[in-house]
Parts: sequence; structure tokens; C-alpha cells
Amino acid sequence: MIKVLFVCLGNICRSPLAEAIFNHKVKNLGLQQKLICDSCGTSDYHIGELPDERTLACLENHKIAINHRARKLNRVDIREFDYLIAMDQSNKENIEQLIFKNSLKHNNVYLIREFQPDTDNLDVPDPYYGGQDGFENVYQILDDSIDRFLEHIKVEHQEYV
Repeated sequence: MIKVLFVCLGNICRSPLAEAIFNHKVKNLGLQQKLICDSCGTSDYHIGELPDERTLACLENHKIAINHRARKLNRVDIREFDYLIAMDQSNKENIEQLIFKNSLKHNNVYLIREFQPDTDNLDVPDPYYGGQDGFENVYQILDDSIDRFLEHIKVEHQEYV
């Protein structure tokens, strides 16, 4: 099974959106037995909390389910997940610091927007301090990026997916 971990700062906005969108797409493709994902944050601000209400509203608007509680990235995640996908450069750097600090190696640490060839900005904006429109904008970015990421997985793992 290919394991994907989406990572943002607090794990209540961007990464849970990515997790839910990815799982929805995987289910629609019939790949639930081959691909699994989770999400977490690089901070401990919201451990145990449900996703932000605006995240939940955005997903409900798109008829996508989520079952998630916020958690923090740890060294077991580095070992267990095949792909570590950050929402922005700051979180990617935090992932890389955790890898280095624990003398681990990981070959698949990416920004999600690296899979969008037509973008000028590799960071997914944090919608936390804005309104519902910001969450919809993030949804649209992630929806497209995750389609491209799934294409990448299919190419990289042709024999499996």
C-alpha cells in the first residue's frame, strides 16, 4: 500500500482538506486498497481538535466526507509514509528538520503545488485568518494539485496502481 501524508501547520485547515479530497478521489478511482492517506501538522496548536468549521463547511459544499482529529508530525510518520506532502515551504522545512534531527532519510518530500506545472506560487495559502472564500480557494488549488499528484503516483508506481 502506498501511504501519503499531507502536512500543514495546525492540521485543521489545509492538510485535512487535502486528506479528504485525496481520499474522495481515491475512492472514486477504486484505489482504496492501494492508496491511503492521513494528515498532520508541524505544530501542536490544535492536537485532538476537529477540522476548522470552515474546512468542514467547504467539504460539505463539495459533498466530501472527513473523519479527522488534528495531530502532530512525528518520526514514526517519516518511517511509515511513502510521501510527505507539505502545504508550504515553512512546513516542508519543518519536515526536513525532523528528518535530519532524527538521522532519518526520506526521498519523497514535496510541496503539493510542485505537481501543478502552471503555478507561480508553490505555497498553498493558509486560510485560517480569512473567511470562507479563502477555504474555497484552497479547495480549488488542492483539487487540481491532487489530480496532478495522483497522475505522478500512477507514473511512479505503474506496476502497482
